[in-house]
Amino acid sequence: MSENPLRKATPQEQFEEVTRGTVDIQVPEDLKKKLERSYETGKPLVIKAGFDPSRPDLHLGHSLLLTRMRRFQDFGHQVVFLIGDFTALIGDPSGKNVTRPALTRDEVKVNAQTYQDQVFKVLDASRTQVRFNSEWLDKLGTEGMIRLAARYSVQRMLERDDFKKRFRENRTISIHEFLYPLLQGYDSVALKADVELGATDQLFNLLVGRQLMKDEGMEPQVIMTGPILEGLDAKMVDGKIVGDKMSKSLDNYVGISDSPDQIYGKLMSITDDLMWRYYELLSSRTLKELAELKAKVTSGELHPKAAKSGFALEMAARFHDEESARKSMQAWEERYSQKKIVAEDQPLVELSLGGTPKMLLAKALAEAKLVASLTEGRKLMGQGGVRVNGDKVSDPKHELDAGEYLVQVGKHKSARIKLA
Repeated sequence: MSENPLRKATPQEQFEEVTRGTVDIQVPEDLKKKLERSYETGKPLVIKAGFDPSRPDLHLGHSLLLTRMRRFQDFGHQVVFLIGDFTALIGDPSGKNVTRPALTRDEVKVNAQTYQDQVFKVLDASRTQVRFNSEWLDKLGTEGMIRLAARYSVQRMLERDDFKKRFRENRTISIHEFLYPLLQGYDSVALKADVELGATDQLFNLLVGRQLMKDEGMEPQVIMTGPILEGLDAKMVDGKIVGDKMSKSLDNYVGISDSPDQIYGKLMSITDDLMWRYYELLSSRTLKELAELKAKVTSGELHPKAAKSGFALEMAARFHDEESARKSMQAWEERYSQKKIVAEDQPLVELSLGGTPKMLLAKALAEAKLVASLTEGRKLMGQGGVRVNGDKVSDPKHELDAGEYLVQVGKHKSARIKLA
């Protein structure tokens, strides 16, 4: 008899893994109780996440939710991938300052199929229940819609940040937009959801679902919101990752449909700090495994580039396959090696260590005239603008041993620095 996947980890271990990287949990103690009950009874929790098929092409930022769903799924819980084919006709107003255009049924159908083709690169198709909210929302009818609308006041709807802002700025708010949170909340009633997942800008909608379940005399769902993923150009500033969200319009994204070469190459370009952020939010490695990996990098046992390569390889394999991912890694390494040959064309600057075993990289940059001063060198390193032999170096205390290095500062300055 095979082991029940619900018991492959304790409720506490499950809690730590499924909540990692969350922004808000309503309420943590309820989730712990649900996980404990599931563990004892062998009955999986129903985990719901809704997707309006308004964007046919997904990127890594969209996969945050899918990754959290997969973690629940791997612990044996029932994941419901809900396609909002009915609610897409309204258009989710979350985070919008203007009325969002509604989609036609035909547009929804095409986008929904594209979604399904992409999401199973993360989710296990054999253990995923795909539902469409038109199944129950079409049946509501006029009377049902009116009764549902009667449950919430205009005043409560205007508590939403986006509605409040638009009202204050005298921007248009259409009546049908007030229906969206109610319909999303009704989805939870229809599915008898134990947990609903969403992004931070969806918190109001998710809370509506929790309230509607209470009104129906049901055990309310636990709400979990996750962060919005920063783009490839984000960096650490004052101990915090700062940058625009991942977006195709900003060209700082990794597309789920990108080639394995593109996925691997783009992820090898991120800073070491951002790598750990991505690892926590997107990797299938456990928190314990990540802690061990980080300790190896910190102690110098493992180079940050090797850790980054591990993440890039995992993502390329996730959206394609292991063989393609490894070929992309090899191709990238070959291109990286070729850059060393090109480096021979760069000017050679010879510096003396002056009897000491090492030299601060920032000092070497200043003496090689690649920066105006030691201070500027440290600042540029902190901003992710300095590379040594192709690797970004952000630690202002980084030192160089005797030897020859290809050093790049920004996009336009580079030299071979030889320390003797």
